[in-house]
Amino acid sequence: CENIFSPHFQTLQRVNFDPHGIVDLYDSSATSSLIVVFFWNGCCRCSGPRLKHILLSWIPVLGWLPRYSFRENAIGDLISGCSVGIMHLPQGMAYALLASLRPVFGLYTSLYPVLVYFIFGTSRHISIGTFAVISIMIGSVTERLAPDSNFIVNGTNGTEIVNLDERDAYRVQIACSLTVLAGIFQVCVSLFGFVVTYLSEPLVRGYTTGSACHVCVSQLKYLFGVAPSRFTGPLSLIYTLVDLCKLLPQTKLPELVVSLVALSVLIVVKEVNACYRQKLPLPIPIELIVIIAATIITHFCGLTDKYYIDVVGEIPSGLKAPRAPDATLFSKVLGDAFAVAIVGYAINISLGKTFALKHGYKVDSNQELVALGLSNTVGGFFQCYSVTSSLSRSLVQESTGGKTQVAGLISSIIVLITVLKIGSLFEDLPKAVLSTIVFVNLKGMFKQFMDVPSLWKTNKVDLLVWLVTFTSTILLNLDLGLAVSIGFSMLTVIFRTQLPHYSILGNVPGTDLYLDTEKYKEAKEIPGIKIFRSSTTIYYTNAEMYLEVLQEKLFSFFQLFWQKKAVKHLPNGTFSLKESEINKRKVSEETNGQRQGNGVAANGLSKGRVNWAYQPDTTISESDSDTGCHGDDSITQVSHHSDEEKGKASGSGTHSIILDISTTSFVDSVTVKTLKNVCVSCVVEQLETAGFFSESIPKSRLFVTVHDAVLHILNKLGQKDFMLVSQAFMNDCSLHS
Repeated sequence: CENIFSPHFQTLQRVNFDPHGIVDLYDSSATSSLIVVFFWNGCCRCSGPRLKHILLSWIPVLGWLPRYSFRENAIGDLISGCSVGIMHLPQGMAYALLASLRPVFGLYTSLYPVLVYFIFGTSRHISIGTFAVISIMIGSVTERLAPDSNFIVNGTNGTEIVNLDERDAYRVQIACSLTVLAGIFQVCVSLFGFVVTYLSEPLVRGYTTGSACHVCVSQLKYLFGVAPSRFTGPLSLIYTLVDLCKLLPQTKLPELVVSLVALSVLIVVKEVNACYRQKLPLPIPIELIVIIAATIITHFCGLTDKYYIDVVGEIPSGLKAPRAPDATLFSKVLGDAFAVAIVGYAINISLGKTFALKHGYKVDSNQELVALGLSNTVGGFFQCYSVTSSLSRSLVQESTGGKTQVAGLISSIIVLITVLKIGSLFEDLPKAVLSTIVFVNLKGMFKQFMDVPSLWKTNKVDLLVWLVTFTSTILLNLDLGLAVSIGFSMLTVIFRTQLPHYSILGNVPGTDLYLDTEKYKEAKEIPGIKIFRSSTTIYYTNAEMYLEVLQEKLFSFFQLFWQKKAVKHLPNGTFSLKESEINKRKVSEETNGQRQGNGVAANGLSKGRVNWAYQPDTTISESDSDTGCHGDDSITQVSHHSDEEKGKASGSGTHSIILDISTTSFVDSVTVKTLKNVCVSCVVEQLETAGFFSESIPKSRLFVTVHDAVLHILNKLGQKDFMLVSQAFMNDCSLHS
């Protein structure tokens, strides 16, 4: 903490805000009831400008599209849109396999939601569409509710076969119902924009890393050409891996060779794109090249007939008519839909804010929820599954010159042409090639393992959240893993508020700064004044600890602490404490003198003007005598006096206490009782409503800053005492400098 203070000084002159001055500044007319009236009056008022404002806020394309500059943006958006559209084709088909759907539904998902987001979205650079994590979440639901065992029919030779057409049709219904419900959740959550803020970045990154592991395991069957059993629920990933290991001797070598060749080519060319990004006008569309080459080789070499390589199969041309989702499935996918809605939005807004910060514009968080929700809701009617933004496609959209969501519109046109005219040409595409595309695109997610050493150095609590999220996602599956990770993340917040850091503040000479005396050697305590601060708000979970730490740091004995911990309640308004309890507090000899308790409230006080006197074998009494009544030898007793003249007897001890509650954002009834026994505008109102202020604790003991409270105390000491204290303080500072 050395050399943290700049040698350059600035002089700030302002009125010392005493209690009456701050009350004069308070706008009493701005009451909560009037604010509510004005709010609803504004919401219910109908006018032309207000209608325009509502339309522009809910449909952002009406605001920016009329001002679209063709000269500045058209070329970049065209090139970017074509590049992203080409990426949509292989990724859409590959990620559809993750969702346990036919590849054509991945193409639908790359079309309709993109058009909806073009109208309602606020980010200029993210690419909406299929994404690996969301696809695997959808796939876990479709396989759980529509397993192969439910569609077995008797074959011609008495064997059992799976009715693939009926199974796939039912899985599409499940995916569409889940998608519509997730979209409804997102639109509803937009009304309470704070909900998703509880998903911290370590939680999201840990969850997506764990999901990437699920994606990899789910694609191994296509790479090795085996058919493991399907498992759902906790430990399903482990069971699948074990089953895959057992089936490795049955690996189909032709499919393994195709997978390794495609994987090698994809990795090499993608590394070339990354290394020569500045020199290449456009990234090499290696994914599209690979699927075209694989389809041609498979078709003309007859790999399907000779080596039984598993291919995509029939891809119908044209678009399907909209169809309402099956509402009877809503109850079965309720929890999964909420998980998909939350994870999808968390990924979307994190990418959107990243690009917005880089390019200097603002992304509306609530409007992003609306845009994503409508994309899912509308897409669900057109047999799409849930979408979010993709990091790989978004990076391509930005790096190739995309400036607006017109690039997304152009990419959807590329997908539309493919679906209408050339989709059927990919029927002989091996599924193993699509799996390699999925593997290569997970590289960015696996890089998130580097968060572990980084978080170890910066914040171990965030590291714990990351590890618990990752582990629970791996072991408990995606839905339960998300629930556990959110619950654990909330517990860390609760524990940190229950165990805050308490400190005694000191003044930095020549400034109005007050810092922790244990951490900053430049901060010096003002003689006779103790400033106590908690690092978090005071509420019912930490109120008792607040009192205990306050007693340990400031007093040998504390009145409220005794009342709670006293073993024996004596008559005549006295309180007793066993000698063993006193010994536990390690009472020092310095406390044998009197202490004047000139309470200063928040930044604040104890009750009234109290003399604190420690006397062995006396009783805690509120009499006006100098010494308390003597009790038996097993009781240590202290006398409390209200005589102000006695209070000035001890000039060397602590005469005033300031409670710094600047970190308090709200108070509850326990907080009010705590502060009242010890001793920001909305907090003041809550204190008044709860009856905190009284004759013993007047509102005049409330100050805006700690510095104002210190000046108030020093001025009340009188000119002579003030000069003595100031001189002693400055001498002490000079000795330590």
